[in-house]
Amino acid sequence: MPEVIGVRFKPCGKIYDFEVNGFDAHIGDLVVVESEFGPSIGNVIIGLHTIENPERELKKVIRKATQEDLQQREENANLKEEAREFCLERIMARGLPMKLVGTEVTLDRKRIIFYFTAEKRIDFRELVKDLAAKFKTRIEMRQIGVRDEAKMLGGLGVCGRELCCTKFLTTFEPISIKMAKRQELALNTGKLSGLCGRLMCCLGYEYEESSPEAIELREEETVAIEEETEELEMVVASSDLSGEVSEPEPPPPSTPVEQEHKEMPKHFTGHRRRRRRRKRHRK
Repeated sequence: MPEVIGVRFKPCGKIYDFEVNGFDAHIGDLVVVESEFGPSIGNVIIGLHTIENPERELKKVIRKATQEDLQQREENANLKEEAREFCLERIMARGLPMKLVGTEVTLDRKRIIFYFTAEKRIDFRELVKDLAAKFKTRIEMRQIGVRDEAKMLGGLGVCGRELCCTKFLTTFEPISIKMAKRQELALNTGKLSGLCGRLMCCLGYEYEESSPEAIELREEETVAIEEETEELEMVVASSDLSGEVSEPEPPPPSTPVEQEHKEMPKHFTGHRRRRRRRKRHRK
């Protein structure tokens, strides 16, 4: 069984397992790891432990972060801001219907990642060429969801406190309007929606998951809102040093079942749910 540590890269971000490379790392230490994007500095959240049958191949910890690594990270912050300003300028110049949310620079400066939101697919290959010509490094564009956008930008909720997703939530749990109904809240989506425009995550805090209604909710009427920061992000275009730009990746084709649900009227789907409930009660 491999010995691993849990590392987090962003505040309230997901914790990833990395295989230790023959040295001790304690909780709170800063380490340099080989992440999906390249060398990155992360904070040790979970100490040394072993896991059985990892779901995917584990990447390794390179070393403990040195003073030079921390200095390089500060210098990369200036490059990140410069890249953001230039990307915004080119987006406006080319009139692209997209919103730039944030940028990231790997520790070795071999890759710059731009996070954005858009309502539909965009052909921004020319934008990627502009960025690659300016910064002489690999450029990646990643589309994220509205919940991840709120998590990255932050803000204040209707309660007057900082958003839960930027304060302590690491993942998004399924939320449904039925949760508000069971708690006898006003069924007004305008009052129940957060800054992201989706149902507020706090609707599930006081909802009894062990109740029969919750089991039924998870099986039938759950509205999935899970948008994990890295795994659900879609790389739509990238450019390497050679200047070649990859084609934007098309979205995965819908299955016949998904197409059926998309075309089915809402009142008909509700009728099918009620009919399934009656059948279960009869049994």
